[in-house]
Amino acid sequence: GFSISGKRDVADPRNDLYKAFVKFVEVVSPKAFLLENVPNLVSMDKGRVKASIIKDFEEHGYTVVYAILTASDFGVPQNRKRVVFIGLKNGKEFAFSELLNNKTLNTYVSVEDAIADLPEDSVSDGQYYLSSPLSTYQQIMQKGSNGIYNHEITLHSQQTVKIIAMVPDGGNYKDLPEEYRDTRKVHIAWTRLNSKKPGLTIDTGHRHHFHYKFNRIPTVRECARLQSFPDTFIFKGSKTSQYKQVGNAVPPLMAEALGKELLKYL
Repeated sequence: GFSISGKRDVADPRNDLYKAFVKFVEVVSPKAFLLENVPNLVSMDKGRVKASIIKDFEEHGYTVVYAILTASDFGVPQNRKRVVFIGLKNGKEFAFSELLNNKTLNTYVSVEDAIADLPEDSVSDGQYYLSSPLSTYQQIMQKGSNGIYNHEITLHSQQTVKIIAMVPDGGNYKDLPEEYRDTRKVHIAWTRLNSKKPGLTIDTGHRHHFHYKFNRIPTVRECARLQSFPDTFIFKGSKTSQYKQVGNAVPPLMAEALGKELLKYL
């Protein structure tokens, strides 16, 4: 209910899902908790949703702070913004400033750095890499993996392939001839990832963004790379389910940075 891709309805019952987490924290009473969501939550209902979340946790003895973070600041090849709430029960207050001072400024990982070693076509699960790592990031992703998994491409219609082939690396619907610009309901549907920059936000399966070079959307594995999941992390279930698993996740590299900083307070 908070996502910009949805209706952002304050009355959406999904908006109360955090209350289940509040109840869990109440019962378990951990020394600290971390809650992540889409940044639109902060401004919903003129800030009342955010205030309600903070109040609910404060009533259970937590000092709560929040910040909107961008995943690419932590080595993730994706400009994914998320609001993070952190609560501490020992009377201390988490300082996001310390975390942000340690972020990996000037070391942004591009889409090309993240996925250029992955092939254009589908490969069977477990097939060995067809390319050696072409970047430090790819070395990290491939480390310990015995092959490529979750790399099944989507076969688009001839019309879709024809249209996206007209869009350059990093381009969008504005690069298309006039007669093709409104062939999809949302203009972002004809957006190509920019190979030289961190990627756009990976969602749960709308799959509007195309590969920077190939005339198809990214595979589950390519999306996982853009989320910073190592290749040893294999997704199960249907392809639709796999896309949702990737899109709903907190990027591991960002989660690691948050976890390491939070440990200092415990």
